[in-house]
Amino acid sequence: MIFSHGFGCDQNMWRFVAPAFEADFKTVLFDHVGAGRSDLTAFDAGKYSSLAGYADDLLEICRALGLTQTVFVGHSVSAMIGVIASLQAPELFESLVLVGPSPRYINDDGYLGGFSAADIDELLMSLDDNHMGWSAAMAPAIMGNPDRPELSEELTNSFCRTDPEIAKAFARVTFTSDNRSDLPEVTARTLILQCRDDVIACEEVGEFVHRQIPDSQLVVLNASGHCPNLSAPDEVISAIRRFVR
Repeated sequence: MIFSHGFGCDQNMWRFVAPAFEADFKTVLFDHVGAGRSDLTAFDAGKYSSLAGYADDLLEICRALGLTQTVFVGHSVSAMIGVIASLQAPELFESLVLVGPSPRYINDDGYLGGFSAADIDELLMSLDDNHMGWSAAMAPAIMGNPDRPELSEELTNSFCRTDPEIAKAFARVTFTSDNRSDLPEVTARTLILQCRDDVIACEEVGEFVHRQIPDSQLVVLNASGHCPNLSAPDEVISAIRRFVR
Protein backbone atom coordinates (compact mmCIF):
# COMPACT_ATOMS: atom_id res chain seq x y z
CA MET A 1 0.00 0.00 0.00
CA ILE A 2 1.57 3.25 -1.19
CA PHE A 3 0.75 6.56 0.49
CA SER A 4 1.36 9.75 -1.46
CA HIS A 5 0.98 13.23 0.05
CA GLY A 6 -0.53 16.42 -1.33
CA PHE A 7 0.88 19.84 -2.19
CA GLY A 8 2.83 21.50 0.62
CA CYS A 9 2.82 18.33 2.71
CA ASP A 10 5.14 15.36 3.23
CA GLN A 11 4.86 11.71 4.17
CA ASN A 12 4.45 12.63 7.84
CA MET A 13 0.87 13.62 7.03
CA TRP A 14 0.03 9.89 6.86
CA ARG A 15 1.30 9.08 10.36
CA PHE A 16 -2.22 8.55 11.74
CA VAL A 17 -3.37 6.37 8.83
CA ALA A 18 -0.54 4.27 7.42
CA PRO A 19 0.29 2.33 10.64
CA ALA A 20 -3.23 0.88 10.67
CA PHE A 21 -2.38 -1.12 7.55
CA GLU A 22 1.11 -2.33 8.43
CA ALA A 23 -0.13 -5.70 9.69
CA ASP A 24 -1.80 -6.56 6.38
CA PHE A 25 0.27 -4.68 3.80
CA LYS A 26 3.79 -3.64 3.04
CA THR A 27 3.40 0.12 3.43
CA VAL A 28 5.45 2.55 1.38
CA LEU A 29 5.70 6.28 2.08
CA PHE A 30 7.78 8.85 0.23
CA ASP A 31 8.26 12.58 -0.26
CA HIS A 32 7.73 14.29 -3.60
CA VAL A 33 10.75 16.23 -4.80
CA GLY A 34 10.88 19.51 -2.87
CA ALA A 35 9.01 18.17 0.16
CA GLY A 36 10.12 16.60 3.42
CA ARG A 37 13.53 14.98 3.27
CA SER A 38 13.61 14.65 -0.51
CA ASP A 39 16.73 15.40 -2.52
CA LEU A 40 16.20 18.96 -3.70
CA THR A 41 18.94 18.60 -6.32
CA ALA A 42 16.70 16.07 -8.11
CA PHE A 43 14.27 18.81 -9.10
CA ASP A 44 14.20 19.43 -12.84
CA ALA A 45 11.94 22.24 -14.04
CA GLY A 46 11.29 20.52 -17.37
CA LYS A 47 10.43 17.13 -15.91
CA TYR A 48 8.15 18.58 -13.26
CA SER A 49 6.38 21.03 -15.54
CA SER A 50 3.47 18.55 -15.60
CA LEU A 51 2.08 15.98 -13.20
CA ALA A 52 3.48 13.28 -15.49
CA GLY A 53 6.92 13.94 -14.02
CA TYR A 54 5.64 13.11 -10.54
CA ALA A 55 3.85 10.04 -11.93
CA ASP A 56 7.16 8.87 -13.40
CA ASP A 57 8.71 9.10 -9.92
CA LEU A 58 5.89 6.97 -8.53
CA LEU A 59 6.46 4.33 -11.21
CA GLU A 60 10.19 4.40 -10.50
CA ILE A 61 9.53 3.74 -6.81
CA CYS A 62 7.24 0.81 -7.63
CA ARG A 63 9.78 -0.76 -9.95
CA ALA A 64 12.74 -0.16 -7.66
CA LEU A 65 10.91 -1.94 -4.82
CA GLY A 66 9.49 -4.68 -7.06
CA LEU A 67 5.90 -3.70 -6.32
CA THR A 68 2.93 -4.89 -8.38
CA GLN A 69 -0.82 -4.89 -7.85
CA THR A 70 -0.53 -2.17 -5.24
CA VAL A 71 -3.17 -0.19 -3.39
CA PHE A 72 -2.29 3.45 -4.06
CA VAL A 73 -3.60 6.05 -1.59
CA GLY A 74 -3.19 9.58 -2.94
CA HIS A 75 -4.21 12.80 -1.21
CA SER A 76 -5.21 15.91 -3.17
CA VAL A 77 -2.93 16.42 -6.20
CA SER A 78 -1.41 12.99 -5.62
CA ALA A 79 -4.78 11.49 -6.49
CA MET A 80 -4.29 12.63 -10.10
CA ILE A 81 -0.62 11.62 -10.01
CA GLY A 82 -1.80 8.11 -9.13
CA VAL A 83 -4.40 8.17 -11.91
CA ILE A 84 -1.74 9.12 -14.47
CA ALA A 85 0.65 6.44 -13.22
CA SER A 86 -2.06 3.77 -13.29
CA LEU A 87 -2.78 4.54 -16.94
CA GLN A 88 0.90 4.24 -17.84
CA ALA A 89 1.46 0.97 -15.95
CA PRO A 90 -1.87 -0.61 -14.96
CA GLU A 91 -0.18 -3.82 -13.83
CA LEU A 92 1.34 -1.94 -10.91
CA PHE A 93 -1.98 -0.74 -9.46
CA GLU A 94 -4.76 -3.02 -8.29
CA SER A 95 -6.66 -0.24 -6.53
CA LEU A 96 -6.68 3.53 -6.21
CA VAL A 97 -7.88 5.41 -3.13
CA LEU A 98 -8.31 9.06 -4.07
CA VAL A 99 -8.60 11.40 -1.07
CA GLY A 100 -10.00 14.81 -1.96
CA PRO A 101 -9.24 14.48 -5.69
CA SER A 102 -9.72 17.19 -8.29
CA PRO A 103 -8.98 16.67 -11.98
CA ARG A 104 -9.27 20.42 -12.67
CA TYR A 105 -9.47 23.27 -10.18
CA ILE A 106 -10.57 25.94 -12.66
CA ASN A 107 -14.25 26.18 -13.63
CA ASP A 108 -15.11 25.36 -17.24
CA ASP A 109 -18.28 25.25 -19.32
CA GLY A 110 -20.53 22.74 -17.57
CA TYR A 111 -17.87 21.94 -14.99
CA LEU A 112 -17.49 23.31 -11.46
CA GLY A 113 -13.89 23.07 -10.29
CA GLY A 114 -14.37 25.58 -7.50
CA PHE A 115 -12.14 28.41 -8.76
CA SER A 116 -12.20 30.93 -11.58
CA ALA A 117 -9.10 31.42 -13.71
CA ALA A 118 -8.67 34.79 -11.98
CA ASP A 119 -8.82 33.08 -8.56
CA ILE A 120 -5.98 30.76 -9.52
CA ASP A 121 -3.92 33.59 -11.02
CA GLU A 122 -4.31 35.54 -7.79
CA LEU A 123 -3.41 32.49 -5.69
CA LEU A 124 -0.25 31.84 -7.69
CA MET A 125 0.77 35.51 -7.67
CA SER A 126 0.34 35.64 -3.91
CA LEU A 127 2.49 32.55 -3.53
CA ASP A 128 5.14 34.07 -5.79
CA ASP A 129 5.17 37.30 -3.80
CA ASN A 130 5.24 35.90 -0.27
CA HIS A 131 5.56 32.16 0.28
CA MET A 132 5.49 32.39 4.08
CA GLY A 133 2.56 34.82 4.18
CA TRP A 134 0.62 32.74 1.66
CA SER A 135 1.21 29.63 3.76
CA ALA A 136 -0.03 31.30 6.94
CA ALA A 137 -3.13 32.64 5.20
CA MET A 138 -4.07 29.56 3.18
CA ALA A 139 -3.40 26.73 5.61
CA PRO A 140 -6.38 27.48 7.92
CA ALA A 141 -8.77 27.66 4.95
CA ILE A 142 -7.45 24.43 3.46
CA MET A 143 -7.46 22.55 6.76
CA GLY A 144 -10.87 23.78 7.97
CA ASN A 145 -11.74 22.67 11.51
CA PRO A 146 -11.29 26.14 13.07
CA ASP A 147 -12.01 24.65 16.48
CA ARG A 148 -8.73 22.70 16.20
CA PRO A 149 -6.10 25.38 15.47
CA GLU A 150 -3.26 22.95 16.03
CA LEU A 151 -4.13 21.29 12.72
CA SER A 152 -3.84 24.55 10.80
CA GLU A 153 -0.58 25.30 12.57
CA GLU A 154 0.84 21.95 11.49
CA LEU A 155 -0.18 22.53 7.88
CA THR A 156 1.26 26.07 7.94
CA ASN A 157 4.56 24.73 9.23
CA SER A 158 4.55 22.03 6.56
CA PHE A 159 3.97 24.59 3.81
CA CYS A 160 6.78 26.75 5.17
CA ARG A 161 9.23 23.83 5.26
CA THR A 162 8.68 23.11 1.56
CA ASP A 163 11.37 24.56 -0.70
CA PRO A 164 9.82 27.87 -1.86
CA GLU A 165 10.91 27.76 -5.50
CA ILE A 166 9.86 24.14 -5.95
CA ALA A 167 6.60 24.87 -4.13
CA LYS A 168 5.81 27.67 -6.58
CA ALA A 169 6.42 25.38 -9.56
CA PHE A 170 4.42 22.53 -8.03
CA ALA A 171 1.54 24.87 -7.19
CA ARG A 172 1.37 26.12 -10.78
CA VAL A 173 1.30 22.57 -12.12
CA THR A 174 -1.25 21.48 -9.51
CA PHE A 175 -3.75 24.29 -9.94
CA THR A 176 -3.56 24.62 -13.73
CA SER A 177 -3.68 20.93 -14.68
CA ASP A 178 -6.66 19.35 -16.39
CA ASN A 179 -6.88 15.57 -16.05
CA ARG A 180 -10.59 15.15 -16.72
CA SER A 181 -9.98 13.14 -19.90
CA ASP A 182 -7.89 10.60 -17.95
CA LEU A 183 -10.67 9.57 -15.61
CA PRO A 184 -12.77 7.40 -17.98
CA GLU A 185 -9.62 5.44 -18.89
CA VAL A 186 -8.96 4.24 -15.33
CA THR A 187 -9.20 0.45 -14.99
CA ALA A 188 -8.07 0.04 -11.36
CA ARG A 189 -10.70 -0.40 -8.66
CA THR A 190 -11.23 3.09 -7.31
CA LEU A 191 -12.46 4.55 -4.04
CA ILE A 192 -13.06 8.30 -3.79
CA LEU A 193 -13.05 9.84 -0.32
CA GLN A 194 -14.76 13.22 -0.24
CA CYS A 195 -14.95 15.63 2.69
CA ARG A 196 -17.78 18.02 3.39
CA ASP A 197 -17.00 21.76 3.31
CA ASP A 198 -13.76 21.26 1.40
CA VAL A 199 -12.70 24.61 -0.11
CA ILE A 200 -10.14 22.96 -2.38
CA ALA A 201 -12.17 20.05 -3.76
CA CYS A 202 -15.89 20.59 -3.26
CA GLU A 203 -18.47 17.80 -3.21
CA GLU A 204 -19.45 18.49 -6.83
CA VAL A 205 -15.88 17.69 -7.87
CA GLY A 206 -15.89 14.42 -5.97
CA GLU A 207 -19.16 13.47 -7.60
CA PHE A 208 -17.73 14.33 -11.02
CA VAL A 209 -14.71 12.08 -10.43
CA HIS A 210 -17.06 9.31 -9.30
CA ARG A 211 -19.20 9.62 -12.45
CA GLN A 212 -16.20 9.65 -14.74
CA ILE A 213 -14.22 6.70 -13.34
CA PRO A 214 -15.96 3.45 -14.31
CA ASP A 215 -17.38 1.42 -11.40
CA SER A 216 -15.80 3.70 -8.80
CA GLN A 217 -17.08 4.02 -5.25
CA LEU A 218 -17.70 7.37 -3.55
CA VAL A 219 -17.69 7.79 0.22
CA VAL A 220 -18.52 11.20 1.67
CA LEU A 221 -16.77 11.41 5.01
CA ASN A 222 -18.34 13.11 7.99
CA ALA A 223 -15.32 15.38 8.04
CA SER A 224 -14.64 18.94 6.96
CA GLY A 225 -11.63 20.53 5.32
CA HIS A 226 -9.19 19.11 2.79
CA CYS A 227 -6.96 16.96 5.01
CA PRO A 228 -8.97 14.14 6.60
CA ASN A 229 -5.77 12.13 6.98
CA LEU A 230 -5.02 14.58 9.82
CA SER A 231 -8.45 15.75 10.94
CA ALA A 232 -10.41 12.47 10.70
CA PRO A 233 -7.95 9.60 10.36
CA ASP A 234 -10.26 7.00 11.88
CA GLU A 235 -12.87 7.69 9.20
CA VAL A 236 -10.24 7.41 6.48
CA ILE A 237 -8.93 4.14 7.91
CA SER A 238 -12.43 2.68 8.20
CA ALA A 239 -13.36 3.58 4.62
CA ILE A 240 -10.14 2.15 3.19
CA ARG A 241 -10.51 -1.04 5.21
CA ARG A 242 -14.00 -1.62 3.88
CA PHE A 243 -12.73 -1.07 0.35
CA VAL A 244 -9.68 -3.38 0.48
CA ARG A 245 -11.33 -6.12 2.53
